[in-house]
Amino acid sequence: MRLISISSGKVSPLFGSHHPNYQMVVSAIHKQPISRLDAPSPIEITRLGVKGDEQANLSVHGGLDKAIYVYPIEHYPFWNELLTRETKQPMNLPLGAFGENFTIEGLLETEVFVGDRLIIGDIECSVVKLREPCFKFNAKMGIKGAAKAMLQSGFSGWYLRVNQIGQVSAGAIIQVIPGCRETSIADQNRALYKRGNQKDLWE
Repeated sequence: MRLISISSGKVSPLFGSHHPNYQMVVSAIHKQPISRLDAPSPIEITRLGVKGDEQANLSVHGGLDKAIYVYPIEHYPFWNELLTRETKQPMNLPLGAFGENFTIEGLLETEVFVGDRLIIGDIECSVVKLREPCFKFNAKMGIKGAAKAMLQSGFSGWYLRVNQIGQVSAGAIIQVIPGCRETSIADQNRALYKRGNQKDLWE
């Protein structure tokens, strides 16, 4: 298990026809890698996540309990195939494409539980909850069914709280320290999908 890249972004306009009331909203979902395997720059991680990273809506992203958004690189082929099929254009998504701060390898939603601790380089974090997709994700992906596909597939990624600040670089090994292991991120995904009242998906 390792950290593939660290990404950061600034709040900027996000355009799309994926919400009945808005043609433009602000979002920091556009993230760019600032530490990669081929250029593993050390990045400072604070209690609020990657230093310099921004979030537009702190009620759903950011803050102490959603400081870092993690996404497994194993899901990228699924999205490349889906977007290629939907857009009729070959797709090869760049790292950070889902608005994640940490793109990781070797750890999936079925294997990670709320309360688990992850040690990555100098930092220690706790797993808090899944990422719940909304219409902004549809706009970012350019298709109206993206949020629904994330929910159906269970390929949500998850949020971390930072317990120990420090520096970390792409390529760092991820060590998992299990918590009580009662609820996995996959369990949270299934429960959210079964609720069936996700008004912000806007198919």
